[in-house]
Amino acid sequence: MKKIVLLPLDERPCNYEFPHQIFQNEKYEIIRPDLSLMGDKKTPGNLDEIRNFLLNSTKDADGLVISIDTLLYGGIVPSRLHHDDLKTLTKRLDVLKEIKKNNKKLKVYAFHLIMRSPQYSSDDEEPDYYAKCGREIFLTGFLSHKKEIGWASGEEIKELEKIKVPKKYLDDFLNRRKINTNMCLKSISLVEEKIIDFLIIPQDDAAEFGWTAKDQEVVRKEIENKTLEFDVYMYPGADEVANTLLSKMVSKMENKRPLIYIHYPSATSGHLIPRYEDRMLDTTVKYQILAAGALTASSIDEADLVLFVNAPSANMQEAAYQHKHFREYETQRNLVEFVEKIKYVVRLIKKPAIIADVAYANGGDIEFVKMLDKENLLMEVASYAGWNTSSNTLGTAIPHGIASWLFPNHNFDSFLASRYVEDVGYCSVVRHDVIYNKLKDYGFDYFYVKDQRGVISTIVKDELMKFVNKELSNLKDKVIINDLYMPWRRMFEIGINVTYKGGNKK
Repeated sequence: MKKIVLLPLDERPCNYEFPHQIFQNEKYEIIRPDLSLMGDKKTPGNLDEIRNFLLNSTKDADGLVISIDTLLYGGIVPSRLHHDDLKTLTKRLDVLKEIKKNNKKLKVYAFHLIMRSPQYSSDDEEPDYYAKCGREIFLTGFLSHKKEIGWASGEEIKELEKIKVPKKYLDDFLNRRKINTNMCLKSISLVEEKIIDFLIIPQDDAAEFGWTAKDQEVVRKEIENKTLEFDVYMYPGADEVANTLLSKMVSKMENKRPLIYIHYPSATSGHLIPRYEDRMLDTTVKYQILAAGALTASSIDEADLVLFVNAPSANMQEAAYQHKHFREYETQRNLVEFVEKIKYVVRLIKKPAIIADVAYANGGDIEFVKMLDKENLLMEVASYAGWNTSSNTLGTAIPHGIASWLFPNHNFDSFLASRYVEDVGYCSVVRHDVIYNKLKDYGFDYFYVKDQRGVISTIVKDELMKFVNKELSNLKDKVIINDLYMPWRRMFEIGINVTYKGGNKK
Protein backbone atom coordinates (compact mmCIF):
# COMPACT_ATOMS: atom_id res chain seq x y z
CA MET A 1 0.00 0.00 0.00
CA LYS A 2 1.30 3.45 -0.93
CA LYS A 3 1.18 6.27 1.61
CA ILE A 4 0.23 9.83 0.70
CA VAL A 5 0.24 12.57 3.33
CA LEU A 6 -2.40 15.30 2.93
CA LEU A 7 -2.40 18.73 4.59
CA PRO A 8 -5.86 20.15 3.74
CA LEU A 9 -6.74 23.79 3.15
CA ASP A 10 -8.93 23.87 6.25
CA GLU A 11 -11.16 21.74 8.48
CA ARG A 12 -14.38 21.89 6.42
CA PRO A 13 -15.54 18.59 4.87
CA CYS A 14 -14.91 19.77 1.29
CA ASN A 15 -11.22 20.11 2.17
CA TYR A 16 -10.75 17.56 4.93
CA GLU A 17 -13.15 14.76 3.96
CA PHE A 18 -13.65 14.83 0.18
CA PRO A 19 -10.04 14.01 -0.81
CA HIS A 20 -9.95 11.18 1.72
CA GLN A 21 -13.32 9.77 0.63
CA ILE A 22 -12.30 9.79 -3.03
CA PHE A 23 -8.77 8.40 -2.80
CA GLN A 24 -8.51 6.29 0.35
CA ASN A 25 -8.76 2.68 -0.85
CA GLU A 26 -7.13 -0.74 -0.81
CA LYS A 27 -3.99 0.55 -2.56
CA TYR A 28 -3.60 4.06 -1.12
CA GLU A 29 -3.52 5.28 2.45
CA ILE A 30 -4.28 9.00 2.82
CA ILE A 31 -2.83 10.36 6.08
CA ARG A 32 -4.23 13.62 7.49
CA PRO A 33 -3.52 15.64 10.63
CA ASP A 34 -6.02 15.04 13.40
CA LEU A 35 -9.03 17.31 12.90
CA SER A 36 -8.29 19.00 16.24
CA LEU A 37 -5.11 20.49 14.73
CA MET A 38 -6.89 22.10 11.78
CA GLY A 39 -8.35 25.21 13.42
CA ASP A 40 -11.86 26.64 13.31
CA LYS A 41 -12.71 29.21 10.66
CA LYS A 42 -10.92 32.40 11.80
CA THR A 43 -8.92 30.51 14.42
CA PRO A 44 -5.72 29.19 12.77
CA GLY A 45 -4.68 25.57 12.95
CA ASN A 46 -1.94 24.59 15.40
CA LEU A 47 1.07 25.55 13.29
CA ASP A 48 3.69 23.91 15.54
CA GLU A 49 1.80 20.61 15.67
CA ILE A 50 1.12 20.72 11.94
CA ARG A 51 4.84 21.13 11.33
CA ASN A 52 5.57 18.15 13.61
CA PHE A 53 2.90 16.10 11.85
CA LEU A 54 4.47 16.82 8.46
CA LEU A 55 8.01 16.02 9.58
CA ASN A 56 7.00 12.73 11.20
CA SER A 57 4.44 11.44 8.70
CA THR A 58 6.46 12.11 5.53
CA LYS A 59 9.59 10.17 6.51
CA ASP A 60 8.27 6.95 4.94
CA ALA A 61 5.63 8.42 2.62
CA ASP A 62 5.46 8.16 -1.16
CA GLY A 63 3.77 11.51 -1.67
CA LEU A 64 2.73 14.76 -0.01
CA VAL A 65 -0.20 16.90 -1.12
CA ILE A 66 0.01 20.13 0.84
CA SER A 67 -1.87 23.40 1.25
CA ILE A 68 0.81 26.06 1.62
CA ASP A 69 -1.81 28.39 3.12
CA THR A 70 -2.37 25.95 5.98
CA LEU A 71 1.37 25.51 6.46
CA LEU A 72 1.97 29.28 6.58
CA TYR A 73 -1.19 30.73 8.08
CA GLY A 74 -3.21 27.87 9.55
CA GLY A 75 -5.97 27.77 6.91
CA ILE A 76 -7.72 29.67 4.16
CA VAL A 77 -9.49 32.25 6.35
CA PRO A 78 -6.46 32.91 8.58
CA SER A 79 -4.50 33.65 5.38
CA ARG A 80 -6.71 36.76 5.03
CA LEU A 81 -6.32 37.87 8.64
CA HIS A 82 -2.72 37.25 9.75
CA HIS A 83 -0.10 39.84 10.76
CA ASP A 84 2.98 37.68 10.17
CA ASP A 85 6.08 39.09 8.49
CA LEU A 86 8.05 37.62 5.60
CA LYS A 87 10.83 36.30 7.84
CA THR A 88 8.40 34.31 10.01
CA LEU A 89 6.51 32.95 7.01
CA THR A 90 9.68 32.02 5.12
CA LYS A 91 10.87 30.00 8.11
CA ARG A 92 7.58 28.09 8.10
CA LEU A 93 7.85 27.43 4.38
CA ASP A 94 11.40 26.13 4.74
CA VAL A 95 10.12 23.01 6.51
CA LEU A 96 9.52 21.65 2.99
CA LYS A 97 13.28 21.65 2.43
CA GLU A 98 13.74 19.62 5.60
CA ILE A 99 10.97 17.22 4.59
CA LYS A 100 12.54 16.67 1.17
CA LYS A 101 15.99 16.22 2.72
CA ASN A 102 14.63 13.52 5.05
CA ASN A 103 12.90 11.67 2.20
CA LYS A 104 14.48 12.31 -1.19
CA LYS A 105 12.03 10.04 -3.04
CA LEU A 106 9.00 11.95 -1.74
CA LYS A 107 6.88 13.62 -4.41
CA VAL A 108 5.53 16.99 -3.22
CA TYR A 109 2.45 18.46 -4.91
CA ALA A 110 1.41 21.79 -3.40
CA PHE A 111 -1.17 24.52 -3.81
CA HIS A 112 -0.91 28.14 -2.72
CA LEU A 113 -3.78 30.59 -3.12
CA ILE A 114 -3.73 34.12 -4.44
CA MET A 115 -5.68 36.06 -1.80
CA ARG A 116 -9.22 36.88 -2.81
CA SER A 117 -11.02 40.24 -2.84
CA PRO A 118 -14.77 39.62 -2.34
CA GLN A 119 -17.17 41.90 -4.18
CA TYR A 120 -19.43 42.42 -1.16
CA SER A 121 -19.24 43.87 2.34
CA SER A 122 -19.04 41.10 4.93
CA ASP A 123 -16.58 40.19 7.66
CA ASP A 124 -17.70 36.56 7.84
CA GLU A 125 -14.38 35.38 6.35
CA GLU A 126 -12.51 38.70 6.13
CA PRO A 127 -11.11 41.31 8.55
CA ASP A 128 -13.72 43.12 10.67
CA TYR A 129 -13.53 46.29 8.56
CA TYR A 130 -14.64 44.38 5.47
CA ALA A 131 -18.19 44.53 6.85
CA LYS A 132 -18.05 48.33 6.63
CA CYS A 133 -16.27 48.86 3.32
CA GLY A 134 -15.59 45.53 1.61
CA ARG A 135 -17.52 46.49 -1.50
CA GLU A 136 -15.62 49.77 -1.67
CA ILE A 137 -12.26 47.99 -1.28
CA PHE A 138 -13.16 45.66 -4.14
CA LEU A 139 -14.37 48.51 -6.38
CA THR A 140 -11.24 50.55 -5.65
CA GLY A 141 -9.14 47.67 -6.97
CA PHE A 142 -11.46 46.83 -9.84
CA LEU A 143 -11.89 50.36 -11.18
CA SER A 144 -8.31 51.52 -10.57
CA HIS A 145 -7.04 48.45 -12.44
CA LYS A 146 -9.30 49.22 -15.40
CA LYS A 147 -8.14 52.85 -15.30
CA GLU A 148 -4.46 51.79 -15.28
CA ILE A 149 -4.86 49.75 -18.46
CA GLY A 150 -7.06 52.34 -20.17
CA TRP A 151 -10.27 50.33 -20.10
CA ALA A 152 -12.28 52.41 -17.62
CA SER A 153 -15.18 54.47 -18.94
CA GLY A 154 -15.75 58.06 -17.93
CA GLU A 155 -18.53 56.97 -15.59
CA GLU A 156 -16.26 54.39 -13.97
CA ILE A 157 -13.53 56.98 -13.39
CA LYS A 158 -16.08 59.29 -11.74
CA GLU A 159 -17.27 56.40 -9.57
CA LEU A 160 -13.69 55.62 -8.53
CA GLU A 161 -13.12 59.25 -7.50
CA LYS A 162 -16.18 59.12 -5.23
CA ILE A 163 -15.12 55.97 -3.34
CA LYS A 164 -13.64 56.64 0.08
CA VAL A 165 -11.94 53.82 1.98
CA PRO A 166 -10.24 54.68 5.31
CA LYS A 167 -6.48 54.61 4.76
CA LYS A 168 -5.78 52.29 7.71
CA TYR A 169 -8.15 49.66 6.33
CA LEU A 170 -6.83 49.79 2.77
CA ASP A 171 -3.23 49.75 4.03
CA ASP A 172 -3.89 46.66 6.14
CA PHE A 173 -5.57 44.89 3.23
CA LEU A 174 -2.88 45.77 0.68
CA ASN A 175 0.07 45.07 2.98
CA ARG A 176 -1.24 41.56 3.62
CA ARG A 177 -1.80 41.05 -0.10
CA LYS A 178 1.79 42.07 -0.79
CA ILE A 179 3.15 39.65 1.80
CA ASN A 180 0.97 36.81 0.59
CA THR A 181 1.95 37.40 -3.04
CA ASN A 182 5.63 37.43 -2.08
CA MET A 183 5.13 34.08 -0.38
CA CYS A 184 3.56 32.74 -3.59
CA LEU A 185 6.76 33.78 -5.37
CA LYS A 186 8.80 31.89 -2.76
CA SER A 187 6.71 28.77 -3.41
CA ILE A 188 7.51 29.12 -7.11
CA SER A 189 11.20 29.31 -6.20
CA LEU A 190 10.83 25.98 -4.38
CA VAL A 191 9.55 24.50 -7.64
CA GLU A 192 12.65 25.79 -9.40
CA GLU A 193 14.77 24.20 -6.63
CA LYS A 194 12.95 20.85 -7.11
CA ILE A 195 11.65 20.93 -3.52
CA ILE A 196 8.07 21.17 -4.81
CA ASP A 197 7.49 18.86 -7.77
CA PHE A 198 4.24 20.44 -8.93
CA LEU A 199 2.38 23.58 -7.83
CA ILE A 200 -1.09 24.97 -8.43
CA ILE A 201 -1.78 28.62 -7.65
CA PRO A 202 -5.57 28.88 -7.50
CA GLN A 203 -7.55 32.10 -7.37
CA ASP A 204 -10.44 32.13 -4.92
CA ASP A 205 -13.44 34.27 -6.00
CA ALA A 206 -11.54 35.84 -8.88
CA ALA A 207 -12.62 38.67 -11.18
CA GLU A 208 -11.29 39.87 -14.53
CA PHE A 209 -9.93 43.07 -12.97
CA GLY A 210 -8.92 44.15 -9.49
CA TRP A 211 -6.50 43.30 -6.71
CA THR A 212 -6.50 39.55 -7.36
CA ALA A 213 -6.01 40.03 -11.10
CA LYS A 214 -3.07 42.37 -10.46
CA ASP A 215 -1.43 39.88 -8.10
CA GLN A 216 -2.00 37.22 -10.72
CA GLU A 217 0.01 39.29 -13.20
CA VAL A 218 2.97 39.39 -10.80
CA VAL A 219 2.81 35.64 -10.25
CA ARG A 220 2.40 34.87 -13.94
CA LYS A 221 5.42 36.98 -14.81
CA GLU A 222 7.49 34.98 -12.30
CA ILE A 223 6.32 31.69 -13.81
CA GLU A 224 7.18 32.92 -17.30
CA ASN A 225 10.58 34.29 -16.28
CA LYS A 226 11.54 30.93 -14.76
CA THR A 227 9.93 28.96 -17.64
CA LEU A 228 7.88 26.90 -15.20
CA GLU A 229 4.61 26.79 -17.14
CA PHE A 230 4.56 22.98 -17.11
CA ASP A 231 5.29 22.80 -13.38
CA VAL A 232 3.10 25.63 -12.04
CA TYR A 233 -0.54 26.00 -13.06
CA MET A 234 -2.69 29.02 -12.23
CA TYR A 235 -6.47 29.03 -12.63
CA PRO A 236 -9.66 29.77 -10.59
CA GLY A 237 -10.41 27.56 -7.60
CA ALA A 238 -9.61 26.80 -3.96
CA ASP A 239 -11.55 24.20 -1.99
CA GLU A 240 -11.22 21.47 -4.63
CA VAL A 241 -7.49 21.56 -5.35
CA ALA A 242 -6.47 18.76 -2.96
CA ASN A 243 -8.78 16.42 -4.93
CA THR A 244 -7.09 17.48 -8.16
CA LEU A 245 -3.55 17.02 -6.89
CA LEU A 246 -4.33 13.63 -5.40
CA SER A 247 -5.79 12.61 -8.76
CA LYS A 248 -2.61 13.69 -10.53
CA MET A 249 -0.37 11.97 -7.98
CA VAL A 250 -2.29 8.70 -7.88
CA SER A 251 -2.61 8.58 -11.69
CA LYS A 252 1.14 9.00 -11.98
CA MET A 253 1.78 6.31 -9.37
CA GLU A 254 -0.54 4.01 -11.33
CA ASN A 255 1.36 4.95 -14.52
CA LYS A 256 -1.88 5.92 -16.26
CA ARG A 257 -2.97 9.10 -18.01
CA PRO A 258 -6.61 8.98 -19.08
CA LEU A 259 -8.04 10.76 -22.12
CA ILE A 260 -11.21 12.75 -21.39
CA TYR A 261 -13.68 13.98 -23.99
CA ILE A 262 -15.67 17.15 -23.14
CA HIS A 263 -19.34 17.63 -24.05
CA TYR A 264 -21.55 20.69 -23.42
CA PRO A 265 -25.34 21.17 -23.82
CA SER A 266 -24.85 24.36 -25.88
CA ALA A 267 -22.35 25.36 -28.55
CA THR A 268 -21.46 28.48 -26.56
CA SER A 269 -21.37 27.01 -23.03
CA GLY A 270 -17.59 26.83 -22.99
CA HIS A 271 -17.32 30.52 -23.87
CA LEU A 272 -19.12 31.91 -20.81
CA ILE A 273 -17.18 33.33 -17.86
CA PRO A 274 -18.58 31.66 -14.71
CA ARG A 275 -19.56 33.69 -11.69
CA TYR A 276 -16.67 34.37 -9.31
CA GLU A 277 -14.12 33.52 -12.02
CA ASP A 278 -12.05 35.44 -14.53
CA ARG A 279 -11.87 33.43 -17.75
CA MET A 280 -13.89 31.31 -20.16
CA LEU A 281 -15.25 28.06 -18.77
CA ASP A 282 -13.60 25.87 -21.41
CA THR A 283 -10.16 27.28 -20.59
CA THR A 284 -10.57 26.30 -16.95
CA VAL A 285 -12.08 22.90 -17.81
CA LYS A 286 -8.96 22.00 -19.80
CA TYR A 287 -6.68 23.19 -17.00
CA GLN A 288 -8.63 21.12 -14.49
CA ILE A 289 -8.29 18.02 -16.69
CA LEU A 290 -4.53 18.56 -17.08
CA ALA A 291 -4.04 19.28 -13.38
CA ALA A 292 -5.88 16.07 -12.45
CA GLY A 293 -3.38 14.03 -14.46
CA ALA A 294 -5.39 13.57 -17.66
CA LEU A 295 -5.49 14.89 -21.23
CA THR A 296 -8.38 16.02 -23.42
CA ALA A 297 -9.54 13.64 -26.13
CA SER A 298 -10.61 14.69 -29.61
CA SER A 299 -13.44 12.14 -29.82
CA ILE A 300 -15.61 9.95 -27.64
CA ASP A 301 -14.20 6.87 -29.41
CA GLU A 302 -10.62 7.50 -28.25
CA ALA A 303 -11.64 8.71 -24.78
CA ASP A 304 -11.30 6.72 -21.57
CA LEU A 305 -13.89 8.92 -19.87
CA VAL A 306 -16.43 11.50 -21.03
CA LEU A 307 -16.86 14.76 -19.14
CA PHE A 308 -20.35 16.23 -19.39
CA VAL A 309 -20.22 19.90 -18.39
CA ASN A 310 -23.77 21.13 -17.80
CA ALA A 311 -23.79 24.89 -18.35
CA PRO A 312 -26.04 27.58 -19.84
CA SER A 313 -25.23 29.20 -23.16
CA ALA A 314 -24.19 32.39 -21.30
CA ASN A 315 -24.88 34.44 -18.15
CA MET A 316 -24.63 31.96 -15.29
CA GLN A 317 -27.25 32.49 -12.55
CA GLU A 318 -27.38 31.60 -8.84
CA ALA A 319 -28.88 28.19 -8.03
CA ALA A 320 -31.32 29.55 -5.45
CA TYR A 321 -33.16 31.45 -8.20
CA GLN A 322 -33.34 28.77 -10.86
CA HIS A 323 -37.13 28.68 -10.62
CA LYS A 324 -37.06 31.84 -12.75
CA HIS A 325 -36.95 31.58 -16.52
CA PHE A 326 -33.77 32.42 -18.44
CA ARG A 327 -33.36 32.13 -22.21
CA GLU A 328 -29.75 30.96 -21.79
CA TYR A 329 -31.02 27.90 -19.92
CA GLU A 330 -34.12 27.10 -21.92
CA THR A 331 -33.99 27.81 -25.64
CA GLN A 332 -30.20 28.03 -25.96
CA ARG A 333 -29.21 24.64 -24.49
CA ASN A 334 -30.44 21.16 -25.31
CA LEU A 335 -30.75 19.12 -22.13
CA VAL A 336 -32.58 16.29 -23.88
CA GLU A 337 -29.64 15.65 -26.22
CA PHE A 338 -27.29 16.09 -23.28
CA VAL A 339 -28.99 13.40 -21.18
CA GLU A 340 -29.40 11.09 -24.17
CA LYS A 341 -25.65 11.36 -24.79
CA ILE A 342 -24.96 10.47 -21.15
CA LYS A 343 -27.20 7.44 -21.52
CA TYR A 344 -25.42 6.44 -24.73
CA VAL A 345 -21.97 6.71 -23.11
CA VAL A 346 -22.92 4.83 -19.96
CA ARG A 347 -25.09 2.07 -21.39
CA LEU A 348 -24.09 1.49 -25.00
CA ILE A 349 -20.37 2.20 -25.24
CA LYS A 350 -19.92 1.60 -21.49
CA LYS A 351 -17.50 4.39 -20.68
CA PRO A 352 -17.41 6.27 -17.38
CA ALA A 353 -19.41 9.51 -17.46
CA ILE A 354 -18.26 12.45 -15.34
CA ILE A 355 -20.92 15.08 -14.68
CA ALA A 356 -19.78 18.58 -13.74
CA ASP A 357 -23.02 20.44 -13.11
CA VAL A 358 -21.98 24.09 -13.38
CA ALA A 359 -25.24 25.37 -14.84
CA TYR A 360 -25.72 27.51 -11.75
CA ALA A 361 -23.40 28.94 -9.12
CA ASN A 362 -23.75 27.53 -5.61
CA GLY A 363 -25.90 24.51 -6.35
CA GLY A 364 -26.98 21.81 -8.79
CA ASP A 365 -29.45 22.08 -11.67
CA ILE A 366 -32.76 20.67 -10.37
CA GLU A 367 -34.33 20.18 -13.80
CA PHE A 368 -31.27 18.37 -15.13
CA VAL A 369 -30.91 16.07 -12.12
CA LYS A 370 -34.62 15.18 -12.27
CA MET A 371 -34.09 14.21 -15.91
CA LEU A 372 -31.18 11.98 -14.88
CA ASP A 373 -33.39 10.48 -12.21
CA LYS A 374 -36.21 9.78 -14.66
CA GLU A 375 -33.76 7.89 -16.89
CA ASN A 376 -32.37 5.98 -13.86
CA LEU A 377 -28.91 7.44 -14.49
CA LEU A 378 -28.09 8.98 -11.11
CA MET A 379 -26.15 6.01 -9.79
CA GLU A 380 -24.86 4.78 -13.17
CA VAL A 381 -22.50 7.69 -13.81
CA ALA A 382 -18.93 7.66 -12.51
CA SER A 383 -19.23 10.98 -10.70
CA TYR A 384 -21.40 14.04 -10.16
CA ALA A 385 -20.79 17.40 -8.50
CA GLY A 386 -22.65 20.71 -8.55
CA TRP A 387 -21.59 22.89 -5.63
CA ASN A 388 -20.26 26.40 -5.01
CA THR A 389 -18.14 27.74 -7.90
CA SER A 390 -17.60 26.20 -11.30
CA SER A 391 -14.02 25.25 -10.38
CA ASN A 392 -15.07 23.71 -7.06
CA THR A 393 -17.44 21.47 -9.00
CA LEU A 394 -14.96 20.58 -11.76
CA GLY A 395 -12.26 19.78 -9.21
CA THR A 396 -14.58 17.37 -7.42
CA ALA A 397 -16.26 15.65 -10.37
CA ILE A 398 -13.12 15.12 -12.49
CA PRO A 399 -10.91 13.56 -9.76
CA HIS A 400 -13.81 11.41 -8.54
CA GLY A 401 -14.41 10.22 -12.11
CA ILE A 402 -10.73 9.45 -12.63
CA ALA A 403 -10.62 7.54 -9.31
CA SER A 404 -13.63 5.50 -10.43
CA TRP A 405 -11.81 4.69 -13.68
CA LEU A 406 -8.55 3.82 -11.92
CA PHE A 407 -10.25 1.64 -9.29
CA PRO A 408 -13.37 0.12 -10.91
CA ASN A 409 -13.84 -2.40 -8.12
CA HIS A 410 -13.91 0.22 -5.38
CA ASN A 411 -17.40 1.24 -4.19
CA PHE A 412 -17.89 5.00 -4.54
CA ASP A 413 -21.70 4.87 -4.29
CA SER A 414 -22.07 6.60 -0.93
CA PHE A 415 -19.90 9.55 -1.99
CA LEU A 416 -21.80 9.81 -5.28
CA ALA A 417 -25.17 9.74 -3.51
CA SER A 418 -23.97 12.37 -1.05
CA ARG A 419 -23.27 14.76 -3.91
CA TYR A 420 -26.91 14.67 -5.04
CA VAL A 421 -28.14 15.07 -1.47
CA GLU A 422 -25.83 18.00 -0.69
CA ASP A 423 -25.25 19.75 -4.02
CA VAL A 424 -28.83 19.60 -5.25
CA GLY A 425 -30.91 18.92 -2.15
CA TYR A 426 -29.16 21.33 0.20
CA CYS A 427 -27.47 23.92 -1.99
CA SER A 428 -30.32 24.41 -4.46
CA VAL A 429 -33.43 23.74 -2.35
CA VAL A 430 -33.23 23.25 1.41
CA ARG A 431 -30.69 25.97 2.22
CA HIS A 432 -32.82 28.69 0.64
CA ASP A 433 -36.00 27.39 2.28
CA VAL A 434 -34.48 27.19 5.77
CA ILE A 435 -32.87 30.64 5.48
CA TYR A 436 -36.11 32.38 4.54
CA ASN A 437 -38.68 30.28 6.38
CA LYS A 438 -37.07 28.79 9.49
CA LEU A 439 -34.10 30.76 10.86
CA LYS A 440 -36.00 33.77 12.23
CA ASP A 441 -38.19 31.49 14.34
CA TYR A 442 -35.09 30.58 16.33
CA GLY A 443 -33.42 34.00 16.37
CA PHE A 444 -30.71 32.96 13.91
CA ASP A 445 -29.51 34.33 10.58
CA TYR A 446 -27.47 33.16 7.59
CA PHE A 447 -24.15 33.71 9.36
CA TYR A 448 -25.10 32.31 12.76
CA VAL A 449 -26.97 29.12 13.72
CA LYS A 450 -25.23 28.74 17.11
CA ASP A 451 -24.35 25.03 17.07
CA GLN A 452 -22.70 22.64 14.66
CA ARG A 453 -25.20 20.00 15.66
CA GLY A 454 -28.27 21.78 16.93
CA VAL A 455 -31.84 22.60 16.02
CA ILE A 456 -30.97 23.92 12.54
CA SER A 457 -28.89 20.89 11.56
CA THR A 458 -31.81 18.68 12.65
CA ILE A 459 -34.23 20.69 10.52
CA VAL A 460 -31.89 20.55 7.54
CA LYS A 461 -31.50 16.78 7.88
CA ASP A 462 -35.27 16.26 7.98
CA GLU A 463 -35.85 18.55 5.00
CA LEU A 464 -33.15 16.81 2.98
CA MET A 465 -34.70 13.41 3.54
CA LYS A 466 -38.06 14.81 2.40
CA PHE A 467 -36.43 16.20 -0.75
CA VAL A 468 -34.64 12.96 -1.60
CA ASN A 469 -37.69 10.75 -1.07
CA LYS A 470 -40.00 13.10 -2.95
CA GLU A 471 -37.84 14.30 -5.85
CA LEU A 472 -35.18 11.62 -6.50
CA SER A 473 -36.85 8.27 -7.02
CA ASN A 474 -33.51 6.51 -7.65
CA LEU A 475 -32.42 7.40 -4.12
CA LYS A 476 -35.74 7.00 -2.31
CA ASP A 477 -35.38 4.70 0.72
CA LYS A 478 -31.79 3.97 -0.34
CA VAL A 479 -30.04 6.85 1.43
CA ILE A 480 -29.24 7.10 5.12
CA ILE A 481 -27.93 10.40 6.50
CA ASN A 482 -25.71 9.21 9.35
CA ASP A 483 -24.60 12.67 10.40
CA LEU A 484 -25.27 16.26 9.40
CA TYR A 485 -23.70 19.35 10.90
CA MET A 486 -22.88 23.01 10.19
CA PRO A 487 -19.02 23.15 10.23
CA TRP A 488 -18.74 26.93 10.59
CA ARG A 489 -22.10 27.33 12.37
CA ARG A 490 -23.58 29.17 9.40
CA MET A 491 -25.84 28.27 6.48
CA PHE A 492 -23.40 28.33 3.57
CA GLU A 493 -22.11 24.76 3.89
CA ILE A 494 -22.95 21.52 5.69
CA GLY A 495 -21.01 18.46 6.69
CA ILE A 496 -22.84 15.29 5.75
CA ASN A 497 -22.14 11.58 6.05
CA VAL A 498 -24.30 9.47 3.75
CA THR A 499 -24.65 5.74 3.27
CA TYR A 500 -26.14 4.48 0.02
CA LYS A 501 -27.76 1.09 0.50
CA GLY A 502 -29.05 0.49 -3.00
CA GLY A 503 -26.38 -1.91 -4.17
CA ASN A 504 -23.62 -1.35 -6.70
CA LYS A 505 -24.08 0.52 -9.95
CA LYS A 506 -25.02 -1.53 -13.00
